[in-house]
Amino acid sequence: MSSQYQPGKAWGIAAMLCGLQTVNFIDKVVVGLVAIPMMAELNLTPVQFGVVAGSVFWLFSVGGLLGGLLANRVQSRWILFGMAVLWSLVQIPIAVSSSITMLIVCRVLLGFGEGPSAPVALHAAFKWFPNDKRNMPGALINAGSTLGVVAAGLLIPLVTAHWGWRANFWVLAAIGFVWAAVWLVFGAEGTLEDDKKTNASAGETGRVPYARLLTDPTVIGVFIMHFVAYWVVALALTWLPAYLRTGLGFEAKQAGGIFALIVVLGVPVSFAVSGLSQRRLTQGASSRQGRVLVACGALLVAGALFGSLQLVSYGTLAEVVVIALAIGLAVATFTFAQTTISEVTPPAQRGAMLAVENAVFGSIAGLLAPVVMGKLLQDGGAAAATAYRHGFALSGVLLLIGGAVCVLLMHPERSKQNLLASTPLPSQAAGSARTA
Repeated sequence: MSSQYQPGKAWGIAAMLCGLQTVNFIDKVVVGLVAIPMMAELNLTPVQFGVVAGSVFWLFSVGGLLGGLLANRVQSRWILFGMAVLWSLVQIPIAVSSSITMLIVCRVLLGFGEGPSAPVALHAAFKWFPNDKRNMPGALINAGSTLGVVAAGLLIPLVTAHWGWRANFWVLAAIGFVWAAVWLVFGAEGTLEDDKKTNASAGETGRVPYARLLTDPTVIGVFIMHFVAYWVVALALTWLPAYLRTGLGFEAKQAGGIFALIVVLGVPVSFAVSGLSQRRLTQGASSRQGRVLVACGALLVAGALFGSLQLVSYGTLAEVVVIALAIGLAVATFTFAQTTISEVTPPAQRGAMLAVENAVFGSIAGLLAPVVMGKLLQDGGAAAATAYRHGFALSGVLLLIGGAVCVLLMHPERSKQNLLASTPLPSQAAGSARTA
């Protein structure tokens, strides 16, 4: 295989990986979109459904961390193929079983298999692109998540209306198997090497003890930021489609389309916040001013918007817009969390710290948010709309607290200076080892 950059082949690989991420996110949101008929047929309480929905995150972090380590030893081509086959297989029992235990087992296995999807997909794509050409394929692959949510919002209600909620899982199994077959034929391992100068410069920095990194105030702030933002994502993926139906009164097809619209509206919001931060940084603002304060402002505004649902009687359309803005602002902070933790962490340890941020704190929020909302709904009885708004108000409180705490904790320049001051250079570490 050629070690030269092959644009056609490389972009073909990136497009297939974008498709994989699309399937990934349809798998994640399908349960939320079939919540009402599933709960009715299987006699699930809101708390039981919340457990089923949230179980996809139980081993998500374990799968993400193990998959990232495995990608250093096994060709990513085969890891991705195995993941796609696993995702497809676990859909089949859900399509035929009425056991809540079986539903949970399958969703847990799905989460374990999907945990490493994004990092391994990016790792595979970057083997095809030189370092200076990786931004666009990375963006394309990440866009698969949005495509998946939009496609799910449009297609799953249609499938449910024509063939019942169980048919969706047969369709997802078939799509996964088709992707795996196409990947087996056309997928291949890239051979481009990273730029040696980049590798050399990254290797010149020493390492900081993980206990020191994990207790740094800025890093703790990043973890809090990711947790509260992912709480909103998990809540939206699990309960928002049901709220659009039972809380706002939309029919199933309408709710699916509006759910997709909310996701789409969040994209320009996220880009606008990122653009504001980028402009401030290029104008000479510090990282705290141009990145941290913008991100914290997004959290605070999102929190206020969610809280307003409890206090203000919006019209239906206005409420949809408010929810879309709040979700978009919360999601925008993921980029700031990742760039901030990359800024303060030595290059040799960035991958591990990003994995901790994403896999651990995202999974904790993903586990808790659906169950907490389910408990509020169950305790709320017939007043479903009010219970949903209580759940959104709780999300608002978390965002407000998170934003305020992050303002106090996150000082990237100060953290970077303090951490690097305690970082021995490799030559110093080697000398200390010889002396010992």
